[in-house]
Amino acid sequence: MRKRRRQKEQHENTERWMVSYADFVTLLFAFFVVMYSMSSVNEGKYRVLSDTLVEAFKTPPKSLDPIQIGEEQKTIKPIEDEHKDINVVKLKPKNNQHIRQMENIANDLNESLKPLVDNKLIKITRDKLWVKIEMSNRILFTSGAAKLYDKAYPILEELSEVLRNLPNHIDVEGHTDNLPIRTTVYPSNWELSAARAASVVHLFSKNGVDPKRLSAIGFGEFRPMADNATAVGRRSNRRVAVVILAHKNARRMLEIEQ
Repeated sequence: MRKRRRQKEQHENTERWMVSYADFVTLLFAFFVVMYSMSSVNEGKYRVLSDTLVEAFKTPPKSLDPIQIGEEQKTIKPIEDEHKDINVVKLKPKNNQHIRQMENIANDLNESLKPLVDNKLIKITRDKLWVKIEMSNRILFTSGAAKLYDKAYPILEELSEVLRNLPNHIDVEGHTDNLPIRTTVYPSNWELSAARAASVVHLFSKNGVDPKRLSAIGFGEFRPMADNATAVGRRSNRRVAVVILAHKNARRMLEIEQ
């Protein structure tokens, strides 16, 4: 009996303390990792937080005076009064300089392009701040395309001779009817009208008109001059307009003044 008891005591595990020690070391390691992670600051996030707090405290109060209940409130100043002090550029020219200039340009164009005007191939109209030359697409382009007719070149070249001697800015506008177009080249009338205006601008530039004074604008079907419900109206709406401006921003400035 004594021999058996001695053998059991010899096989008893005396290294159990190492398990507890290993657990302690692991916990201690995890503790230091957590402490290190808490001690390292993300500078980017800290800066964003700092800037946000500064801006929040710098924001002025939305109301300087609290609303007094039972007292007469101050009358709110109308919005239009706030703009009385803004100096809007007036377009009323001294001694009607712009008006006379546009009148002279219109007279020169009517005289130079009289055969085209008489044959109703082009139409010339005048405003106090611009002169507009409207040309039907039937003398300029094939249907659904922006390539100029051969017969359109002499007309536009003759017009270029007049325009290249002018110092004015020139807008070339493309217009279409409201019939939809959807091709790989022109997904809509926007692209078609802009391409036609660009074709005229390129020709003017090649014929000596300063390209810095030229702009190509596509209006699509959204500025009709006739009713699109009829074939005659749609034919009138398919056009290119050459607008000679007294000032580069004449139209916008006139709208502001009005």
